[in-house]
Amino acid sequence: MVNLRVKFSSGYSTFPPVEKEVTKKVSLLNVLLDMGVNLTSICGGKGVCGKCKIKVNSGKEYLNKVTPLEHKQLSPKEINEGYRLSCRAVLESLEGVVEVEVPQTSLLRKQVLQVKGVEKKVEINPLVKKYFLQLPKPTLNSPYSDEDRIINALIDKEGVARERIRFSFPLLRDLPKILRDGKWEVTVTLRGNEIISVEKGDTTNEIYGFAVDVGTTKVAGFLVNLKTGETLVSSATMNPQIVYGEDVISRISYVIENGEKGLEELQKEIVKGINKLILDCCGKARVKEEEIYEHVLVGNTCMQLLFLGIWPQYLAFSPYTPVIRRGISVESEKLGIIGHPRSKTYFLPVIGGFVGADNVAVIIATDILESEKKIMAIDIGTNTEIDLGNKEQVMAASCASGPAFEGMHIKHGMKAAEGAIERVNINPFNVDIVDYVTIGETEPIGLCGSAMVDIVANLYKTGLINNKGTFNKEMMKETERLRKASEGYEFVIAWKKDTGMNEDIVFTQKDVREIQKAKAAIYTGSYLLMQETGIKEKEINKVLIAGAFGNYIDPENARLIGMYPEFPLKKIEVIGNAAGTGARLALISKEMRNKAEEASKKVKYLELGAHKNFNNEYLKALYIPHKEEKRFPETIKLLEKLKM
Repeated sequence: MVNLRVKFSSGYSTFPPVEKEVTKKVSLLNVLLDMGVNLTSICGGKGVCGKCKIKVNSGKEYLNKVTPLEHKQLSPKEINEGYRLSCRAVLESLEGVVEVEVPQTSLLRKQVLQVKGVEKKVEINPLVKKYFLQLPKPTLNSPYSDEDRIINALIDKEGVARERIRFSFPLLRDLPKILRDGKWEVTVTLRGNEIISVEKGDTTNEIYGFAVDVGTTKVAGFLVNLKTGETLVSSATMNPQIVYGEDVISRISYVIENGEKGLEELQKEIVKGINKLILDCCGKARVKEEEIYEHVLVGNTCMQLLFLGIWPQYLAFSPYTPVIRRGISVESEKLGIIGHPRSKTYFLPVIGGFVGADNVAVIIATDILESEKKIMAIDIGTNTEIDLGNKEQVMAASCASGPAFEGMHIKHGMKAAEGAIERVNINPFNVDIVDYVTIGETEPIGLCGSAMVDIVANLYKTGLINNKGTFNKEMMKETERLRKASEGYEFVIAWKKDTGMNEDIVFTQKDVREIQKAKAAIYTGSYLLMQETGIKEKEINKVLIAGAFGNYIDPENARLIGMYPEFPLKKIEVIGNAAGTGARLALISKEMRNKAEEASKKVKYLELGAHKNFNNEYLKALYIPHKEEKRFPETIKLLEKLKM
């Protein structure tokens, strides 16, 4: 066996076991995760994100040789110093001692997760309702069945049609005892036309539902009182599937490679994550889990399939066909979701291949289908969904934008967690002066998505990069922050002495390119939707920016780099987690659930990859703000003023 000893760089306060005996050949990532070390591995251990770096201080001879992927992700200097990607470093000899050091930057920190969203008032009319009934006792003169006594009382109370009411069969087993123990005073729970629970006494105030926004990166949960419609408490966590891949394609690939076992793993992981949120919310609100009678979920089409355990392979290949379009209701118990034994889980309908139930939720939360005004909604996340239209027509599209904003492929990129720089400003008159703000007001250890948008906007405004996104090497005469490194030019955001790590935090030429690709995808989606709907830029009355990432970006800087068309800032409104809002609305209102089904049928889906103009428009959108400057006249005027 080999002993693995772990040391942590300063700043890590929660120490898991620091030594472990290993008896089989396995990657250091797997061993460290087993030891409780929360390593960042946003590519799922595939060696392409470069975020699970460790330093091997001794015992290198017991490991495999440095792999080609590591040579790609690590600098020659790092390799010489003993750095490895823990997912690629494999224990090949099982005799000896390996000592590794885990730097702060490789540790997964608590992420800032957006749960709040736009609020909308609706009439409280959930699918699940409770009724307190005082039933007449049976007598020889009135020997009606227990079933008839309950149904007659419901008809008198709500005018429910007799022939449509039915009992959940498992409930009938205990029904006689419940009625008599309750002295004929009971509370009946009705889901649609099915009686799913009969409880002693008056429990009409104890009726709850749970809404979930299943994002690719994060999962947000909301505990809702179904009687009042009030959201009692919310909670959020990282999507536990992230260890299998940062994006939906990575996760589908994992399923294809591992078959039914892989699909089962992913399904169990997301269920575990949702149950964790349920327990957290119930604990905070002092609600019993069995008092949750309904769950409503939203998520993109891939998240839907992985949650339900449906084979997702063909979603990843043209023509990107979803398995089911309509909303689907399943017994929660069959899925493993915590709640009342006869609770159900309803997953909202989807629209198309990569435009899923989360986008349907945004549509019902923002009333686009009922609006006289023309609205564009941009839900920015790991995938960005865009809707455009009004009550006359709505068209939706999806574009891959998120991996870069989540820190993927960015040298010092990270998620929005403590220590991440979230705001950056470069002085236009003296580029040596860089101001930044970190999450938690701690020493910086990386850059999150909102900071990346700020950086590219500021680099462009100050002339440090041109409209092609290329660094201006002549500016090296003006500042030592711009320098040439082994992989090209880079700009120093925070000096080593000011950071919580052992190096400068920089933004590289490659990082600029990654943001250009992400912003170009969003702009192209917006522009092609305008083309297809015939709605001109000036005709759009309102632009709604939704999503966790969208909630924190600076709208002006996002517009300046060309993330979306040059809408007047007064038209732009940040609305937070609108998908979560839509999920809650579908939980407390049957009418909103019906609107979701209607939206699924009514909204047209635009497959961007198949559009004849996609490649041409995307290439032009890679420029900052755009190759055709006439599309951004105000931005160009602003830049000309700064140059004067």
